[in-house]
Amino acid sequence: MAGVWDLTALVNAADARASQPERHLWLVRTLEWLRHAPSAPGAPADRQTPLPAVRLRLLLNQLDKQPDLKARVVAMLQASWRDIDGAALFADFGFGARNALGSELLQRLRQKLLPGTPDTRDLAALFGLLFEPDDGPWVEAIDTATLQRLAGLIAPADGLWRGMLLDAVTILVSAINAAGFSPALRQRMDRALLANEPFRQLPRVADALRSALQDGRHDDMRRESTLLRALLDACRRAAASVTGHLEEFGVSVDIVYELDQLLGRTLRIEQLVDCVLSPEPTAELQRLVLALLRVQGERRGLRKLMTQHYSLLARQVAERSAASGEHYITRDRAEYAAMLRSAAGGGLVITGTTFVKFAVAALGMTVFWGGFWAGVNYAASFVIVMLLHWTVATKQPAMTAPAIAASLPAVDGDFTDAGIEAFVDRVAMLIRSQSAAIVGNVLVCAPLVLALQWLTHWLTGAPLVGVQSAEYVLHSLTLLGPTALFAAFTGVLLFASSLVAGWAENWFVFHRLDSAIAWNPRIVARLGAARAQRWAVWWRANVSGLAANISLGFMLGLVPALAAIFGLPLEVRHVTLGAGQLGAAVGAVGWPIFSQSAFWWCVAGIALTGVLNVVVSFGLAMRVAMRSRGIRLRERGRIRKALASRLRRQPMSFIWPPKES
Repeated sequence: MAGVWDLTALVNAADARASQPERHLWLVRTLEWLRHAPSAPGAPADRQTPLPAVRLRLLLNQLDKQPDLKARVVAMLQASWRDIDGAALFADFGFGARNALGSELLQRLRQKLLPGTPDTRDLAALFGLLFEPDDGPWVEAIDTATLQRLAGLIAPADGLWRGMLLDAVTILVSAINAAGFSPALRQRMDRALLANEPFRQLPRVADALRSALQDGRHDDMRRESTLLRALLDACRRAAASVTGHLEEFGVSVDIVYELDQLLGRTLRIEQLVDCVLSPEPTAELQRLVLALLRVQGERRGLRKLMTQHYSLLARQVAERSAASGEHYITRDRAEYAAMLRSAAGGGLVITGTTFVKFAVAALGMTVFWGGFWAGVNYAASFVIVMLLHWTVATKQPAMTAPAIAASLPAVDGDFTDAGIEAFVDRVAMLIRSQSAAIVGNVLVCAPLVLALQWLTHWLTGAPLVGVQSAEYVLHSLTLLGPTALFAAFTGVLLFASSLVAGWAENWFVFHRLDSAIAWNPRIVARLGAARAQRWAVWWRANVSGLAANISLGFMLGLVPALAAIFGLPLEVRHVTLGAGQLGAAVGAVGWPIFSQSAFWWCVAGIALTGVLNVVVSFGLAMRVAMRSRGIRLRERGRIRKALASRLRRQPMSFIWPPKES
């Protein structure tokens, strides 16, 4: 900690002849003294003013008492201004060098992990060493008189600061102009908003404002500044129209990031113009520094960056999943019966999946290849179920959760009691649908596997799945083991497959692959016009389902295998596959298995597996869907209370559908 004598030593260390890194290091140490030095004896006491602001007045008082030292400090600061790129702070700080989210993410990681250096000509880089995001309150607390004294001390000579700000405006205008004419944005903007060519006019008006300022033509300054602000607003409105295009035709996080950069640059230009035009610019410069400090705080975080720029993609993924998941929700007894029939078909396919799973395990392949072919088995089965329009139960929740969340109001929506009750109705429909799907899967898969076991035993004298495999099933599926953990982990994979599905469909739509299939000359020549149109429609309708099923199959097969390579004992537990495996065990052991406690522990384990598969995947999907729609924690609490109330009042509504919709 430093006392008043350290302040004297600090001031005495100012040297205009020192090297640039040494001068910058003196500035860093001065800011550190303002932040961390204790109040000196005799310093003015002001409980309402932050201590750094009080210490700043103490520093200025010390310099006023010693004109020679003050002259040395001023000379050193003027030498620093001559050697540094001041425009970089106002034009570049807070903006990425490239309009790509990946490069911004890497830049922030470098800033977090690698130390900075005062040996730089870039004032933007030096600003990060001088200030911390927490400095905002004390910078804001500096009074007008102190600001005037500080400006007289540190301001560049000959009005150099105005030239820096104008250079920054020129740089920012150039970046906005380039972004406005980039194909990614230009082709997605509303043409009506580009009728007056705001991006084309922007550089000319900025140059005219600069000339008027340099020549002192006040009337022209006012006119050009008003026109510049109008053009900036027009550029913002044109850029905002891109968001509507993204919501309709697919999202790119790089485009979202580029839009954010463009908007930030237009606001920065207005801040700089306010500083340049103000007759008393000190207060405007203080506000500008405060804005830069806020930007500095935002740039230090990775979570906010990801949340901000992936929120639109998350909403699009959720809403595309909602469109896919809507048909999984049953509303009346007729739809409930249809779900049972569809699930019975899914159980029929999973019967074959169960025997292929045992066959792959019996081949004794290495861990990776065993997992790979297990994934092929799962993926092929799920795709067959999809193409036949049947159902595998636990794939539903991650798709239906966004459909349910879509019934809620978005940001700043009106959460009426009636709206929440309608939401609870849809949740009850989902749970009924899910119970029907699980029942349909299990009641077909397990008995059919058992029947095939007995049939092969009768025909050949031995079942397809032997006693050794049955013992492994009884050991692995039991509730007494880690079944609950593995079932919850499987729920996470089910949720992840829904994200892959939404992302794949967004990617397909964004790149207009359906249009390419329908109209690409080579494809049309190969398929014919009519078939190309049919293929385009088919792929647009099924790309999400294919991505979900194939990704889920390979995750169920490969993730445990890759985990085993790294020594992590992870396995998957799927309720329908588990029921099929238990049916095979019954067929191998015979009737005596029903007297074994291990069998009934496996039955309990499969029941819990079904619950956890559903609850985990549905909960994660609902969380993403709600956050993507901006639903606040308080409203989530109201929703939970409404669900609990319905469960107490009408528990059967979650199990059996009413007679009418």
